[in-house]
Amino acid sequence: MLKQESQHTEWKETWRDDYLRWVCGFANAQGGRLLLGVNDQGQVVGLPDAAKLLEDLPNKVRDLLGIVVDVNLHTEGELHYIEVVVQAYPNPISYRGHYHMRSGSTLQELKGAALDRFLLGRHGRTWDGVPLPQFSLANVSATAMARFRQLAQRSGRLDAETLAESDANLLDKLRLKEGAYYQRATALLFAADPQRFVTGAFVKVGYFASETELLYHDEVEGDLFHQVKNTLDLLLTKYLKAVISYDGIVRVETFPVPRAALREALLNALVHRDYAVTAPVQIRVYENRLRIWNPAVLPEGWTLDTLLGAHSSSPYNPAIANAFFRAGEIEAWGRGVERIFAACAAAGTPKPVLRYQPFDMWMEFPFDPAYLKVLRAGQGQSEQVTPEVTPEVTPEVELMLKLINGEMSRVELMSALGLKDEKHFRIHYQQTALALGVLEMTVPDKPQSRLQKYRLTPAGRRWLDQRLG
Repeated sequence: MLKQESQHTEWKETWRDDYLRWVCGFANAQGGRLLLGVNDQGQVVGLPDAAKLLEDLPNKVRDLLGIVVDVNLHTEGELHYIEVVVQAYPNPISYRGHYHMRSGSTLQELKGAALDRFLLGRHGRTWDGVPLPQFSLANVSATAMARFRQLAQRSGRLDAETLAESDANLLDKLRLKEGAYYQRATALLFAADPQRFVTGAFVKVGYFASETELLYHDEVEGDLFHQVKNTLDLLLTKYLKAVISYDGIVRVETFPVPRAALREALLNALVHRDYAVTAPVQIRVYENRLRIWNPAVLPEGWTLDTLLGAHSSSPYNPAIANAFFRAGEIEAWGRGVERIFAACAAAGTPKPVLRYQPFDMWMEFPFDPAYLKVLRAGQGQSEQVTPEVTPEVTPEVELMLKLINGEMSRVELMSALGLKDEKHFRIHYQQTALALGVLEMTVPDKPQSRLQKYRLTPAGRRWLDQRLG
C-alpha cells in the first residue's frame, strides 16, 4: 500500500481525459504526482493499458495543456501503475479554457475574484496596481490630498520638496500611475467616493444583541485614510463604553479594546484586504466582544502560524501599503499583528483571537470580565465618552481663519492674506485647513469649479471662538 493522498499526490484507478484537470491543478499550485492504477485506499490495482498510456499521456498533456510532464511506469508484483509527475509552472495553465488549482487534497476551479487574483499574480501584478481608465486627476479629492500631505509631513517619510509638488507630480512619485492611467489604489486612497470605482470600498459597523439580532448600524465611507480615522472615532464614541476612574484629580477612561490595538486592526483590515471581493470590511460589536472581518488572502505558502509569528512584510496591496507607510500610518516590517497583541498585553486586556480560512480573516477582541462586571453592576462610573477633538491648527491656518468673512474665493483669500504665490497658498493654507476639517468647499463635488468658495466648518468656528474667547 502506498502512502495516503496529500496536497501533492492524487490516486486514480483508471485514466480518463477529464483527469487532465488534476494535472492542470498541480501545475498551477506547487506541483504533484498523479498515480494511475491505484485505488482510494492506496492499493495498486494495475492498469491493463499501461504501455499505451505511457506513450499517449505525454502527448495529451502537451497538446491540451501546453506543458511537459514526466510519465513513469512502475511495477508492484505483477501489477503495473503509472506515475505522472507535474512540475509547478510560473505562468497560468488552463484546460479547455478553465483554470484549476490543487488546494489541500481537493481540486478547485478558479472563478471570479479568485481567478482574477490568480492571473494577476502569475503575471507579476497586484490588484491595486492595475490601471483604472475611468479615474482621472479630476476625481482626486483636494481634502484627501491635503490630509495625506499633513500626515506625510508629520511622519518625515517624504521630504518637503516632494510634498510641495502638484497633485499630479506627487501621485506620480508615489508610483500610483502607469502610463496614461492612474492605478486602482489611487481611487481608494484619494477619491472622495471610492465606491464609484471599487464596489464595497467602505466599512460597515453594527451593534448586535446576539449573532442574528442587530440593534443599530453605521457605514463609513470616503478615502481610506478617512475610513480609518472616522471608523475609529465612531467605535470609541458610539459603540464602545469607557469605564471612568480617577488618578487623583485626573480622569482616566478605559475602553475594552486599547485604542492602539483597535487602530492597528483597522489599518490591517483596510490596507491588506482583497478589494476584488465586493463585500465591505465588517465590524460586529457585542456586549462582551468586538469582531473585525475582512476578505483577506495570505501570501502563497503562508499559514495562520506564519502570520502570528515573526515574518517579513509582504503586503497584499503594495501600492496602498506604500502610501500608508509614507503617511506614517503603518510600518514596513510585517509587525502589524505583533503590535496588536503587544498593545493588548500592555493594557492588560484579553489576548485577541485571530482566525483565518481562504478569503476570510476574523480578529476578535474579547472584553475583560472585570470591565463587564463594572458595566453590568453599574458600579463606579461607566459612560459612553465623546471626546472633544481640538484640531492642531498651524500658524498659517490660524491667520486665515481669523480673516475669513463668510464665503470667500481663493483669490479673495490670497488677497486678504497678502499672498501672491498660489502654490504656497494651496499647500500651507488651503489644503492644510481642509485636511484639519476647519475649512470646507462650497462646491465639494467639483474642487476645480470656477464658482468654488471656502468657508469655516462648525469645527473651525468652534476653534476660532475658543481662540478668540
